[in-house]
Amino acid sequence: MGMLSAIERTAIERAQAAPMLERTMQWAAINSGTRNLAGLATMAATLADAFSVLPGELQLVQPEPVETVTAAGAVEPLAHGRHLLLTVRPEAQVQLLFTGHMDTVFGADHPFQAVRWLEDGRLNAPGAADMKGGLALLLAALEAVETSPLAVRLGYTVLINADEETGSLSSQALIARVAQGKAAALTYEPSLPDGTLAGARGGTGNFSLVVHGRSAHAGRNPEEGRNALVAAAALAVTLAAAKAPGLSVNPARIDGGGPNNVVPDLAILRVNFRPGDAAATALAQSALDTAIARISAEHEVRIALHGSFNRPPKPIDPAAARLFDLVHGAGADLDIPIAWKTTGGVCDGNNIAACGVPVVDTMGARGGAIHSTEEFLVPESLPERAALSVLTILRLAERGRP
Repeated sequence: MGMLSAIERTAIERAQAAPMLERTMQWAAINSGTRNLAGLATMAATLADAFSVLPGELQLVQPEPVETVTAAGAVEPLAHGRHLLLTVRPEAQVQLLFTGHMDTVFGADHPFQAVRWLEDGRLNAPGAADMKGGLALLLAALEAVETSPLAVRLGYTVLINADEETGSLSSQALIARVAQGKAAALTYEPSLPDGTLAGARGGTGNFSLVVHGRSAHAGRNPEEGRNALVAAAALAVTLAAAKAPGLSVNPARIDGGGPNNVVPDLAILRVNFRPGDAAATALAQSALDTAIARISAEHEVRIALHGSFNRPPKPIDPAAARLFDLVHGAGADLDIPIAWKTTGGVCDGNNIAACGVPVVDTMGARGGAIHSTEEFLVPESLPERAALSVLTILRLAERGRP
């Protein structure tokens, strides 16, 4: 290890002694898929009990209202779980934000439910890397920081939301609120198996385009109908052609249609955009507006647009670069190589960065194959990454900013 102070060494040793693996295995055994509200309630209560060892005010916050477009074209409320929010020393000189998520992509009826050890020593479990291991090492790091004399300089907010895997739609306003006034943020998404972090990220937008046509008999009077399915297909082709450097477009699904002898009067196109920067987001919005206007006119249908660009692109600006440099320096002093690269994936780090707060959003455990039944956690990364968090947090507390 490099130049560590006695205060830093003591806090790191405390963090590494915490039962991170045991907590990870316990939490991974709780199914907390985003739509499993009962499982999320159990997970939230379990996390609230664990994080209650930290000082401050802990609460479970109700989700903001969210709507969804059904396969029948109806707009309906979509229920979400509560979000855990912990506020510690809001009057302190240095204010930081720590975020994570309790939900996984594995629903209550998904076959991937069990925790097991692989022959190579890795832990295979739903959410082990993404991101219950990250939550366990975050808690260990904060417990250790609280024993440090530097803790009095530090105030922080911990937000663990229940809907990150589906876009944080019910928590995005809460994220924006708690990000205000923070010097920096750390988010506990997993790093790659070799420890590489995510640097710049593209953005994302998800949309449902509800096409209303006019039904008619397919043999007797088809000319009186307005085929919503054909119009939706034309929309899909038109939008797919809008892809450009820095902008990917994925028409993903069309719902609708009916019997072969009826001109369909309803179809719903689902489409995802991945803009690399603000200019690409504007290009995507323009493509949407233009396609809707043209297809509506050409096919004589009505098109209703639902959705948003819910994750803005996350560039590495000067403040973010300084935070990455601080994490890199902490890693060097711990003999942990730190590198980062641009990724097309998105997370709450995108939303935090959009608030003007520098963020490193892959401070969690090393792992891989996330969102699949092959998901794994590298167990030795828990004490390694806990040490990295402790050192980063203490140096932020001491310096006041990245």
